[in-house]
Amino acid sequence: MKIISDRISLIKKDDLLSIVILPTTDKKKLGLLFLWLMAWTVCGVIVFVNYFTLTDKNSKLFVIVYLSFWAYYEFKIARAFTWKKWGKEKLWIKGNILHYQREVRNKGKIHEYNCELINDLKIIEVSDTNFSFVMGQSFWIKGGERIEMQYQSKTIGVGMQIKTEDAKILLKEIQDGVLKSIK
Repeated sequence: MKIISDRISLIKKDDLLSIVILPTTDKKKLGLLFLWLMAWTVCGVIVFVNYFTLTDKNSKLFVIVYLSFWAYYEFKIARAFTWKKWGKEKLWIKGNILHYQREVRNKGKIHEYNCELINDLKIIEVSDTNFSFVMGQSFWIKGGERIEMQYQSKTIGVGMQIKTEDAKILLKEIQDGVLKSIK
């Protein structure tokens, strides 16, 4: 087994390349994300409970709109926390098939890609001046893929929130694995 970083490990055998990417190793930030989730949940529950004490239609309408936004962000925060706590990315190439899975608590759909149909493997460059890229690399959300490939006119992203140096190493390993499986 080869350790690329504190989050990425790799196994190479004759006909197998296996890569595992963990979402985080920062326990302090994970604890803060949990506190944020709990505070957000308590705020929403308090507003929901007080909805039934309101008599004014405008106030009720405001609370319904507020709770709609609250529910959306509750889902986003819970999803990010669940991913950071129990998730991992798995990528393996066996035979002529690249398998990719985003696993949370040993569950997750495995996507299979024929290596002969994969092309344009590259690193997604992150710009400090682009708001969406900066947010994508933020600890507090799920996302921020760093490597992409084209597969039958679809763009597939892997390697969420990994460093540029790690992405370069990972890209090289994946390219070698895809080329080796085609031969």
